[in-house]
Amino acid sequence: VMSVVVGIDGTAASRAAIRVAAQEARYRQASLIAVMTYSGERTLGTPAGQPVATLGTGGDQRSAAEASLRNLLTEALGTQADHVELRVVAGIAGRQIVEAAREAGAQLIVLATRGSMSLLIGTVGQYVLRKAPCPVMVVPAGASAG
Repeated sequence: VMSVVVGIDGTAASRAAIRVAAQEARYRQASLIAVMTYSGERTLGTPAGQPVATLGTGGDQRSAAEASLRNLLTEALGTQADHVELRVVAGIAGRQIVEAAREAGAQLIVLATRGSMSLLIGTVGQYVLRKAPCPVMVVPAGASAG
């Protein structure tokens, strides 16, 4: 089965990437796989001195990431969101996106840009561009699926 993988980080730019990825999947008659990662350790942005008990377990992080991914997909795609395969995995985003694409034999990886300048793709994007097993499409935040 042909597939398109979209890497999602929960930012508004992700919505544009989801819409473009869904459109690409339709063109190719391919399935759409949405990949979102969580750290699996400490929640990012948590002060280092905070007691471990307040940080939540990996299970909590996973379900929070999954809920956030579902919401983003529904905002971007409406009822079509039901047809998207969700992959919520602990680990480093770039590596997990490449891994998912490799496993699925993906034809395309779609990523959102970081920040307002469309030239900024951040460390995740750079990793994916270096290691991807297929073409990578980088979608600027303001893009709309045509």
